[in-house]
Amino acid sequence: MDGMGAALRQDSALRHATGEAGFIDDLPEVPGLLHGALVLSPVAHGRIEALDPAPALALPGVVAVFGPGDAPGRNDISASGAAQEPLFAEHLVEHWGQAMALVVATDRDAALAGAAAITPVIHALPPVLELAEAVAARSLLMPPQVLARGDVVAGMAQAPLTASGSFRCGGQEHFYLEGQIAIATPGEDGDLLVLSSTQHPTEVQHIIARVLGCAQNRITVQCRRMGGAFGGKESNASWVAAAAALAAHATGRPVKLRLTRKADMAATGKRHPFLFRWTAGFDATGRIAALEALLAADGGHSLDMTPGVVFRAITHALNAYDVPALRIEALGCKTNTVSNTAFRGFGGPQGVLLMEEIFRSIAAATGLDVETVRAKNMAGGENGDETPYGQALDGKLIRRVHAEALAASGWVERRAAIAAFNAEHPTLRKGLGSFALAFGISFGVMHMNQAGALVHVYEDGSIRLNHGGTEMGQGLFIKVAQVVASAFGVPVERIRITATSTGEVPNTSPTAASTGSDLNGWAAHLAASAIRERMAGVAAEIWAVEAGEIGFEDGMVRAGGNRQMSFGELAHACIRRRVSLSATGFYKTPDIHWDPVAMRGKPFFYFSYGASVAEVVVDRLTGEHRCLGAWLVQDCGRSLNPAVDRGQIEGAFIQGMGWMTSEELYWDRTGRLRSLGPSTYKIPGSRDVPPVFVTRILEGSPARAETIFRSKAVGEPPLMLATAVWNALCDATGAVSLDLPASPERLLAAIRAGGR
Repeated sequence: MDGMGAALRQDSALRHATGEAGFIDDLPEVPGLLHGALVLSPVAHGRIEALDPAPALALPGVVAVFGPGDAPGRNDISASGAAQEPLFAEHLVEHWGQAMALVVATDRDAALAGAAAITPVIHALPPVLELAEAVAARSLLMPPQVLARGDVVAGMAQAPLTASGSFRCGGQEHFYLEGQIAIATPGEDGDLLVLSSTQHPTEVQHIIARVLGCAQNRITVQCRRMGGAFGGKESNASWVAAAAALAAHATGRPVKLRLTRKADMAATGKRHPFLFRWTAGFDATGRIAALEALLAADGGHSLDMTPGVVFRAITHALNAYDVPALRIEALGCKTNTVSNTAFRGFGGPQGVLLMEEIFRSIAAATGLDVETVRAKNMAGGENGDETPYGQALDGKLIRRVHAEALAASGWVERRAAIAAFNAEHPTLRKGLGSFALAFGISFGVMHMNQAGALVHVYEDGSIRLNHGGTEMGQGLFIKVAQVVASAFGVPVERIRITATSTGEVPNTSPTAASTGSDLNGWAAHLAASAIRERMAGVAAEIWAVEAGEIGFEDGMVRAGGNRQMSFGELAHACIRRRVSLSATGFYKTPDIHWDPVAMRGKPFFYFSYGASVAEVVVDRLTGEHRCLGAWLVQDCGRSLNPAVDRGQIEGAFIQGMGWMTSEELYWDRTGRLRSLGPSTYKIPGSRDVPPVFVTRILEGSPARAETIFRSKAVGEPPLMLATAVWNALCDATGAVSLDLPASPERLLAAIRAGGR
């Protein structure tokens, strides 16, 4: 079985394993190619007084230096175009590592030497580096977003018990294996072909056209595959490509810009750090009656994706739970750090932390265990099942996935075994934690919920597929190919997967928000279905039957009895009858809407549900810890490809665990980022994978939304299942509040502050 539901490997899996998969930096260098290197700000905040290119231009091999005044169009790379975000800093630098100029040279070493030779003259200004300082000063990038329901004042006054708290979570570096890279090649009459490692070829096209001051039809952007992205190549790839395009346009020569790992980490955005403050009113049973909360996101120095991140954080602040009265305010704050951006989960991972911290505090205040408090506040049942913004949750499904995760872990027996272990060991403590998730699927910006596809069937029955989605290792291309194979009833090997290109499918949305399969799968299916309908008409004409009698299966076309021909034979017959075998497909997500003023609507097409349990062990003497076991249950609807989906679930969980435990971004007092590579920034390794790692795709999911073949998104939701690790660490140490990442230092401090 090659179509929907087949567990097929990712289309480039073997080439990845053998090293044959070609990435942009693997391409042979063309004659005349120039290499670029960025001049980055050495201070976090200051006025630019001079930037002399002469020292660079005096070096052998250096061809040119480009700065803010060299853009023929606008020196603006903002995603929306509404807020000025300079490609190269003009009058002010606003974070350490901000791009100030681009040096191009005949080889990369010469370009890097040229960039190092330029010493900007900057009058330093005091930077704002702490999120709490930005909150206190109301240093904001955008107006606050407020989500409210019920009478919070009355609910709080009537609640028998109250609790308050605050905590923080840090950012996260994307640490994709393939760094930011683009090659811009000039063509005839001002045309540019840009190869970009990007999740959003259309935005790259738009930003380049804006910087060059030309029509978008002159810019063609292509991306065959990325070596990872995780959101880091949604907006950041655009300005890297724009810098290369500017130099290519000016010199008339191809230009490659590949950032070093240190430059990449210095100049590109991260996951947003958050600060949380909250007060909850509740009763002795643990039921929450009212909640007031502040969610403050550190957006860095410019707007970038912060409004969308804040939107998703606030709409996921209650997660899978119900609170009758609440007021949650979410801020996007400005600091003198790199502009933070999209990252897998896009504010959802930060938002869902809130209720977990509240549950622990309520448990401590009432003497109840955390799981009792969790169950008391789950949506559905005796509680409401509508989000504060008016969209329904499936309370039964939330309870089901949570119960299945508990059962898979053997929660009751494991809890008893952990208690016995802790009683016997003077220095080691084990802990157990669970988590349940309701994650909304769709872009928060309504117009982005659309996709296009282009399908050709050739005379020999071979098929060419192109769509607006990009492949970053997540298996999107094979999934969409399976959709097309199912539509035509042919083996997936018949489908030729091609590079994403703005020249084939225009005006696309980014491959983000876990919508890649939903949007592009439907667009490709609609295109294939249009061709299949034409082909069925030809077969019906040949056999003198009704078109509805024609079936496509196993590479054959049949119409009852002995009437059959191969798919290729029918394609040949269609060409002979002058029937078009090419079609575009266009899909827009139905039945979604949002009122940003009232903060009400149905912003998500559906919810993806999941649950997890984690067991950890902590060394009380050092704070070192390890996740010993993880049990995950994820609702994938009717999975398009269980093999790909399982890989996404496992990878997302480990990435989430890294964010919560080991990955720490550190800026010194001057605003310089000190964690600039694997020696100072610890991503999870193979030894960090839990020895017991059980992943289950929920069976018999009631996938009610009209998704492609009733499947559900899987890219982002499982990352949040790692929240169970945080809960387990708190259980092991006795900490009610624990900032993230839960590093050994923080765990040791929590233990010494009165934990276990």
